[in-house]
Amino acid sequence: MTTRPGTGRPKIAVIGTGGTISSMGRGPFDIADYATLGKVMTSAQLLEFWPQVQEVAEAFAVPYKAVPSTALGPAEWLELVRLCDETAARHPDLDGIVITHGTATLEETAYFLSLTLKVEVPVVVVGAQRPSTGLSSDAGMNLANACRVAGDPRARGLGALVLLNDEIHAAREVTKTSTSRMQTFRTPDFGLLGHADADAIAWYRRPLRKLGRDTEFDVRKLERLPRVDIVSCYAGADGAAVQAFVAAGAQGLVSAGFAPSFVTPALGEAMIAAMKAGTPIAASTRAGSGRMFYTTRMREAGFVNADNLNPQKARILLMLGLTATKELSELNRIFSEY
Repeated sequence: MTTRPGTGRPKIAVIGTGGTISSMGRGPFDIADYATLGKVMTSAQLLEFWPQVQEVAEAFAVPYKAVPSTALGPAEWLELVRLCDETAARHPDLDGIVITHGTATLEETAYFLSLTLKVEVPVVVVGAQRPSTGLSSDAGMNLANACRVAGDPRARGLGALVLLNDEIHAAREVTKTSTSRMQTFRTPDFGLLGHADADAIAWYRRPLRKLGRDTEFDVRKLERLPRVDIVSCYAGADGAAVQAFVAAGAQGLVSAGFAPSFVTPALGEAMIAAMKAGTPIAASTRAGSGRMFYTTRMREAGFVNADNLNPQKARILLMLGLTATKELSELNRIFSEY
């Protein structure tokens, strides 16, 4: 861990976007209805609420938003990339960046940032399952541990990281698995990268896919991203959703198919028609774990192989891929490398 002269602490920028970690409830047992109160702290207020964070980092607030993560999407992702750039440029002695975030879309924001950030310093996305005012809230410890991880030089080059419940996860692979349990964020296929333990940040593996500065995606001058929608498959599904998304302007689609990637006959016909008309479709599954099998039938139909990405992550990579190409071979290359 690098430290500031005279302080013994790393210098960490905290960008607040809102979410449960920044929320205030009506009392210690309000851990479910707090959102109706509408009190969400800014990053500066959050650091004031948890002054203990300053014991492990020289943390300072970077103003952004204070909203539920359901209100964050592609437009905000682009803003966050630029804000991280500006913050790193303004503070050349910066050791890391922490982004506080609601857990609903945390994994999606983190994966987008993991693929697009070009800053040298580590970036850690952190949330909480209970509001800061809740009894046994995880907000303060998660925030402090995120600052510790962001200040650890070994976190460099790992893309955007996700920190909750003392666990460090790669943004590509982590997903929310429970509505309310503290251990909700899991990496189903491969497991976590390390732990933020009481005495040390302990690392155990590194991601192998391309990340951050090594990617071909530079979104810093983009005003918007291509529209990509997710089509969920279920027993008896027809092609109505495919047709509606294409009519709404979707430039690409993701199939959340039956494991290991199949869809109903009617839905398959609609998808093949859409692909023939020029709309790429990445085949993922609704299983939540495991690779998509790129069978002869899937290959001949023209689907993009989404590998082991879940539908929401496959959507993000397809959006980024479409900023560069619509060629099936190139999109498959992108999904094999990232």
